[in-house]
Amino acid sequence: MELFANLALGFSIALSPYTLMLALIGCFLGTIIGALPGLGPSNGVAILIPLTFTLGLDATSALVLMTSVYYGAMYGGRISSILLNIPGDEPALLTTLDGYPMAKAGRAGDALVISGFASFVGAFLATVGLMLLAPLLARVAYLFGPSEYFALYLLAFCTLGGMASNNQAKAAIASCIGLAIAMVGVDNTSGMPRLTGGNLHLYDGIDFLVAIVGLFAVAEVFFFIESHGSKSSIGVKLEKVTIPWKDLFATRWTMLRASGVGFIAGILPGAGASLGSFLAYMTEKSIAGDKGGFGTGVAKGIAAPEAGNNAAAGGALVPMLTLGVPGSGTTAVLLALLMTLNITPGPTLFSDRPEVVWGLIAALLIANFVLLLMNVPMVKIFVRVLQVPAAILLPGVTMISFIGIYSLSGSYFDLLLMIAFGALGYVLRKLDIPTVPVILGILLGGHMEDALRRAMVISDGDASYLFSSAIAIGLWAAAILGFIAPMFMRGLLKKPQRIMD
Repeated sequence: MELFANLALGFSIALSPYTLMLALIGCFLGTIIGALPGLGPSNGVAILIPLTFTLGLDATSALVLMTSVYYGAMYGGRISSILLNIPGDEPALLTTLDGYPMAKAGRAGDALVISGFASFVGAFLATVGLMLLAPLLARVAYLFGPSEYFALYLLAFCTLGGMASNNQAKAAIASCIGLAIAMVGVDNTSGMPRLTGGNLHLYDGIDFLVAIVGLFAVAEVFFFIESHGSKSSIGVKLEKVTIPWKDLFATRWTMLRASGVGFIAGILPGAGASLGSFLAYMTEKSIAGDKGGFGTGVAKGIAAPEAGNNAAAGGALVPMLTLGVPGSGTTAVLLALLMTLNITPGPTLFSDRPEVVWGLIAALLIANFVLLLMNVPMVKIFVRVLQVPAAILLPGVTMISFIGIYSLSGSYFDLLLMIAFGALGYVLRKLDIPTVPVILGILLGGHMEDALRRAMVISDGDASYLFSSAIAIGLWAAAILGFIAPMFMRGLLKKPQRIMD
């Protein structure tokens, strides 16, 4: 009965005209952002976060808007994968294996509709899973003390860094950069300035939104200019769009299985949608066998990764809301939004701010139907976005970033700092060093330091206290495994790409 009461509270918020409008706008913008090659959900959310402060949105409205953008971008990533053979983001990579061959065979419309329905099934079931599982996990989180939280933060660094890079050393370097940035400012305990260089602007520390918008949005502008130039073109012509009922019926069990696999992958801190997409695709490929025709343009080869990555996107919200640890790069950006709004994700969020959590869940349920209705009949409109020249698109992205950050702080120094982070992000991309661990270090560095200090105070400096409970030991073991496992999994991750040769 408590679940239904919470849902009633959520829908009373989500069904207000204002919230529905925000969800609709977020879905539309997210789909467009996802359709643009290279941007992806994390960059899209980072670009639009300053808009929430410019519009003066409250916590619930801001979260509804940004998560709608998140879900919309996950839907939209399939468009360029199918039509251009260029993934809109990393999780959409496996969609190219069967989506582009089907499009070249004259079935681009069918491929887009199949992927849209699979995205809906994955995202909807993941939202239901979030609704059922998150409150239970929040109750378990009450068992966490300083040692458990320190191990949990370590787990987030090990797993998210490991999955974000092809080189564990580079992921570790990125994490250390983020932790160093988090140390900038006046130390809360001693009152001594750290790493400020005597600059008074840095005494309050570095605003993580400035860092996020710089590392994601501004750096992406630099990188996009270099890699794409000023033109964009459609690779496959999109003819009449119809609903392939036969293919949808044939892939119904594929969508359900892939949603389950993707959701579990999304819950794991750091795994994210990329792993969900890969595991879902490989599961269906192994079930179908050699006769399945995967890689030649089959419907199941589109439905599996799309259901898997969208389910993982919803699953990644579970650890973010209940433990305050992001399950993916995009949820790390959403975590920054919550912290800026003075909302602390964790077990107390469900009791202290139930309107935020359940309003979000109800809005996501509605947003999934909005995205389904939007992505099938309006797919030709979204396809046209791929024809927008970068010379028009990029200045708009840059303008939104600058206006949003300046409206938030009113400081020219933050604008300069944002450009500096953009340059840093560009250099990191060129060196193939992932930026997500940098963001994670900035976001969680202070909390990780506080947890370590509390643990040392409680134990009178005894380091063994960090391993004093079964939960802490389990998290340490998972952290070590999460850092090592990607080294062995990377060989498997390369196998599906050989189909394209």
